[in-house]
Amino acid sequence: MSKNTFVLLLLACIGVYVAGVFMIPLMDIDAAQYASISREMLARNSFLQVFDLGKDYLDKPPMLFWLSALSMKIFGVHDWAYRIPSLLFLGVALYSTFKFAQLFYSTQIARLATIILASSQAFFLMAHDVRTDTMLVGWVMLSVYLLAKWSETLRHQQKGASPYFFMAIVAIAGGMMTKGPIALVVPVLALAPHWISHKQWKLFFHPIYIPGIFLLAILLFPMSWGLYQQYDLHPGKLINERPIKSGLEFYYWTQSFGRYTGENFYKEMGYFTFLLENMFWSFLPWIFVFFWALFAKAYSIFTQGFFKPNTERISFFGFIFTYLVLSRSQAQLPHYIFVVFPLAAILTASHWEQSIWFNKTRGKFIKGLFGFHLFLFTLLIIAATLIAFVPFGSIHWLGFIIGIFAFAFIIYIMRTKQTMGQKWFYMSVVLILGVNTFMNNHFYPNLLKFQWGNELARVADEKGWNKDKMVLYKIPNSNAFHFYGQHVFTQIADSLQLTAGSWVITDLKNDSALRVQFPHSIEQYVSSRFHVTMLSLPFLNPKTRPNETTFYEVIELKK
Repeated sequence: MSKNTFVLLLLACIGVYVAGVFMIPLMDIDAAQYASISREMLARNSFLQVFDLGKDYLDKPPMLFWLSALSMKIFGVHDWAYRIPSLLFLGVALYSTFKFAQLFYSTQIARLATIILASSQAFFLMAHDVRTDTMLVGWVMLSVYLLAKWSETLRHQQKGASPYFFMAIVAIAGGMMTKGPIALVVPVLALAPHWISHKQWKLFFHPIYIPGIFLLAILLFPMSWGLYQQYDLHPGKLINERPIKSGLEFYYWTQSFGRYTGENFYKEMGYFTFLLENMFWSFLPWIFVFFWALFAKAYSIFTQGFFKPNTERISFFGFIFTYLVLSRSQAQLPHYIFVVFPLAAILTASHWEQSIWFNKTRGKFIKGLFGFHLFLFTLLIIAATLIAFVPFGSIHWLGFIIGIFAFAFIIYIMRTKQTMGQKWFYMSVVLILGVNTFMNNHFYPNLLKFQWGNELARVADEKGWNKDKMVLYKIPNSNAFHFYGQHVFTQIADSLQLTAGSWVITDLKNDSALRVQFPHSIEQYVSSRFHVTMLSLPFLNPKTRPNETTFYEVIELKK
């Protein structure tokens, strides 16, 4: 891959990210909740003690909130301002992946790995559906690269190793303040087997760890002090209906390791293959070659021996051991595995360059795998076409032109004189770019019109409603409403607490009961809503969609 091609493909991926950042509203629950917390942090000017809709918040560490609040202070309260810091950390992940691959492999593999990571479906999703994992993947891959650079510098007895170690500590601290101890666990799981395979025993007892621990403690102190002030000085606060004795204990133990001991509140999707199953969509279009690369790497380690000098083991063991740790958790979500996608991309790129990129023999297995991918590509094109024309009407003419251009470019790639592996690679990138262009510019914006929070906040601003009078009653909370409304709206569960003059947001089925208590109430607005993260075929079908949505209203209460 030439430098110009690499830059062009990377810029194309970033362009699709940016389109999603600016065109797609925030999605409930997590992304909108974290944006709302960041906005509230800025409004309260409370950076060490974190609140969510006026209540104590103890789930995720504050780094995402800190940086997003800072971004909003600079650019204003916008969804794109919330996303900008995390988007930058996707760039950090891509840069670190490139530098890491370049440290152990060729520049060619480094370019392949970076494009594989940049064009993975997870990265397109993380760019706009911003959770803590978006920022975490940047911190963790940066720390893995810096520790690898430190250990390799020592192994080759070169000078200037220490700065890489201390910069890695800063990255680990940043990751721990983003999503907890997993930011320390992943680098340890990745680097330790590599050091053992190279018999770098001294690295396990290196004296630099002592100042490193002190530096880590200093960097974690502001967050720890905030937790101590908010919870340890006031034991017994209820979080998820459980009394919290210590915020420090919750963060450093219960939230992470409590997933194994049963102490953690969350218990969902706790079976071994859950994360693997979700990789079938999140690591598209590279997932099947990745499996091949993973098994090939395992086979080479078994046949060639574990102790083989000048062989990179970090990507393989970092992915395998992290997966084993995460898969034993009693609570799993699909995005948990995203943290090691840079390592998966490096494994895939290395194998692609070795077995596919320059391959001219076209063995039966490679031809069969390529044919299978052509079948997958056909399915993706059909899916993109359906997305463009069925759920929400025809796509905008500009999107149609982009789609035609992408399809024509794939045909052009097929007709070039490149090797099959090169055609395969470029076709994969162009196709996934085309599909996500449709998603970002057409599908998601139209889908999120059915998320009541962002839509109602827009209507409220257009009509100039008094938000101090608006309350939520018997309707699922939408953090997007609080964020886009730039207001913390009161939630009421008992109709006896409602008062005349309030503007109540509620499901339309509650209208009759409210009019018994407030007979002269005025309906101000009616629309339909749908839980957009629970997509179903009946909803996507315009003919059956009315049966899947729920009507809600804004009603002004009057006696």
